[in-house]
Amino acid sequence: MMKRLLLIVVSVLLGIAAVIAQPHKTLREWGFPTGIFETGPYNAITDVPGVTVGHVTCIEGDSIRTGVTAIVPHQGNIFRNKVPAAIYVGNGFGKLAGVTQVQELGNIETPVILTNTLSVAAGIEGAVRYTLMQPGNEHERSVNAVVGETNDGRLNDIRGMHVKPQMVIEAINGAHGGPVEQGCVGAGTGTICFGFKGGIGTSSRVLPESLGGYTIGVLVQTNYGGILEIDGVQVGQRLHKHDFINHVRKTENMDGSCMMVVITDAPLDSRNLERVAKRAMMGMAKTGGIASNGSGDYVIALSVAPGNLIDSRAKTITSTVLANGEMSSIFAATIEATAEALWNSLFMAKPMTGRGGYHVDALPVEQVLEMLRNR
Repeated sequence: MMKRLLLIVVSVLLGIAAVIAQPHKTLREWGFPTGIFETGPYNAITDVPGVTVGHVTCIEGDSIRTGVTAIVPHQGNIFRNKVPAAIYVGNGFGKLAGVTQVQELGNIETPVILTNTLSVAAGIEGAVRYTLMQPGNEHERSVNAVVGETNDGRLNDIRGMHVKPQMVIEAINGAHGGPVEQGCVGAGTGTICFGFKGGIGTSSRVLPESLGGYTIGVLVQTNYGGILEIDGVQVGQRLHKHDFINHVRKTENMDGSCMMVVITDAPLDSRNLERVAKRAMMGMAKTGGIASNGSGDYVIALSVAPGNLIDSRAKTITSTVLANGEMSSIFAATIEATAEALWNSLFMAKPMTGRGGYHVDALPVEQVLEMLRNR
């Protein structure tokens, strides 16, 4: 009897160890590539030449679960060589700083900063201080920092405002190319998506040469709800975990927000970048997101085509931009990369316990993989 009990205990412990040791992989790494276009070498926004990403993750004690993510579009002086850009608002329950100047002028002049709702001010100060410190900007008196957010207040002591401007500067200075850390890092540290642990996700697509050979990269911060779908499979319904289920079962709704950053090296102006940004929302829809009433769903789209960066000192600007008829493949690639980035944020996240002992499970990957195998 004792021997049998010992074997059971050992078996349970080995099972627990196997779960703990299970590597975190993206959806594609699990063997489920989505879409028709190839990814870049890192399947990340950093596949776009010159783009770098930096995170500062703040996990302290039992209640601080937050951070900063910085997306740097090119390695020059961004204020002096501004980036064509557009912003699309899927649902405007959010605090995206800098939006009106981007809409008015069609460009961005700082790195894009993502953080939590009550730290937008710290994000602005950090981005502004970084910009003012850059050589050539010594006499500037106006900087339009672009700072997006989602609310991590369930897991994080958001009222403590633990993100500081120096963390923003550290995230920018620490930004690098190559693989991008995903899941519970940076601005995704304390976020929740479809009732599971969300976070940072990224993906990319490279168009064939016959369609221009352009790269489209996406990075997301997921904190939204709806009815989860993964590659066409109704995961949320099968797991009995989705919005509005409280009308038949007692559970909470999963409201929230999502920030999506799309960067391409295709030569696009702000008008066509806005059209690209709209397609990112279609990628979000593929995941089951519904852009609910309390959700701040924003897309920031940029073009880093070298010949089209905007010299702030020039009196005239000459640029080459793609014709409207060349946009459809970029639209399709944006939809694919956005959906995969959103799914990756779930696959790469880990369970987390935070403020007040509130616990959020990670996506049950094995169950989901079984659904995908037996669709």
